[in-house]
Amino acid sequence: MKPLIVLNLGQQPYQSVLRLQHQLVSARMQGTIDDILLLLQHPPVITLGRRGNEANILVSKERLAELRIQVHRVERGGDVTYHGLGQLVGYPILDLRQHRTDVGWYMHSLEEVLIRTLADFGIVASRLPGSIGVWLDERTKIGALGVRIESWITYHGFALNVAQDITHSQLIVPCGLANTGITSMEKALGEPVDMATVRERATENFCAVFALRASQISLDDVLSRIQAQG
Repeated sequence: MKPLIVLNLGQQPYQSVLRLQHQLVSARMQGTIDDILLLLQHPPVITLGRRGNEANILVSKERLAELRIQVHRVERGGDVTYHGLGQLVGYPILDLRQHRTDVGWYMHSLEEVLIRTLADFGIVASRLPGSIGVWLDERTKIGALGVRIESWITYHGFALNVAQDITHSQLIVPCGLANTGITSMEKALGEPVDMATVRERATENFCAVFALRASQISLDDVLSRIQAQG
């Protein structure tokens, strides 16, 4: 199997990770690095995709500032999404030419990673016809997806609500879908869930779905490799 670099980055600001993604996408396009998966948590932030409607943010800029929640418009697909601590965020940077050059297949594969990960904890989740993401039922979403693909290189990715304070999710219309509720693994199970264990299972399921072998190296090693090739 082909290697997958897995970087567990802990808690990181949204903008710094976005800059890192751009750097890694460029390196992947040039063949400098292998496929890579970033796993992390963000401090509170709201992002708007390319077609995101600001009307789906339900509170004022002043209120967001009081809550210390940043807002960023980015190049991914989808509408409005909230990220916060207690949420596992994954940013795969894959060369789909080495997998399948099929956007629908890629999105379904990301959903499959989350569905399998939730199943490992006894949570039954599924796709919802006509909507992107992972759901417990037709009105309750537990995992969100939003990606960008350039020259068949992927970035942005998925967010799985693990132990997230979901009250902040009420500040938005999630993914622009009215009457959609947001839940978390802890709320679904009624007990604490260990983020490190979820991250481990998500990594294993990602490798299984995409037929990759995890390779644990540091971010410094990755950046050194890029610099050496530059």
